[in-house]
Amino acid sequence: MQIITSFSYSDLMMTDRNIMEANPNKELCFDFHIHSKFSYDSLLSPKRIVRVAKKRGLDGIAITDHDTIKGALEASKFNDSIYVIIGSEIRTEKGDVIGLFLNEEITSKYFDEVVDEIKSQGGLVVLPHPYKKNMMDIPNELLDKVDLIEVLNGRLSPELNHKAQILARNNNIPIIGGSDAHISTSIGSVKTIFNCEKYVIQNDEDIKQLLLKGDAKVTGKVSPRYVHYFSATVGNVRRGNFLQLGKLFIKISHLRRKYE
Repeated sequence: MQIITSFSYSDLMMTDRNIMEANPNKELCFDFHIHSKFSYDSLLSPKRIVRVAKKRGLDGIAITDHDTIKGALEASKFNDSIYVIIGSEIRTEKGDVIGLFLNEEITSKYFDEVVDEIKSQGGLVVLPHPYKKNMMDIPNELLDKVDLIEVLNGRLSPELNHKAQILARNNNIPIIGGSDAHISTSIGSVKTIFNCEKYVIQNDEDIKQLLLKGDAKVTGKVSPRYVHYFSATVGNVRRGNFLQLGKLFIKISHLRRKYE
């Protein structure tokens, strides 16, 4: 079942690149979380990602491969009519962290050092899918170092996305969303939208400021379960982890029998 949701930061708080010109009828749509073949669990070429993103009407994307910016750098060669943000999703001892607007690889695997590396490059620190594996309360000392919280991830359940929304609201942290696409059908399934009546976007700094102002609206839908199983299969095959692959097939078989 696909769940569609839409909300803005203000709702929660009720608590030479291409120039994107201001237009009173124009909303700019970004997908800030996409994986290419440079991630172990995706087969998407950066060129295909850009092509599909254009077809879906996106104005910009961030490619955030696991522990590398290679996919984003390659995609930036094809950004003649779409804005490509250089990013990476880094696994740390405290969970995953996304760095956006990078220009160098992140070398550390420790949370505090990763944050320092991202910020030393002028990047933004994103806490993606904060409750994907962590069901405990997230400490304030970690949140104090985060610029943005991903409150809608296309691969998570509505319940876990809702928890992330509450986390952002309670801590007054600006929001962002992304499809977490590993296959082409997921690209653009979650959008972060800016109303650009008042803005002209000419460079990375303009996009950073829009994000940090908290003016974004996030909308999208949760991907079907087969998307998760496909990327998990790809990841296990590419890593040669055939024991986990067998366990995955058993799980899929049990789920099929459950719904037959």
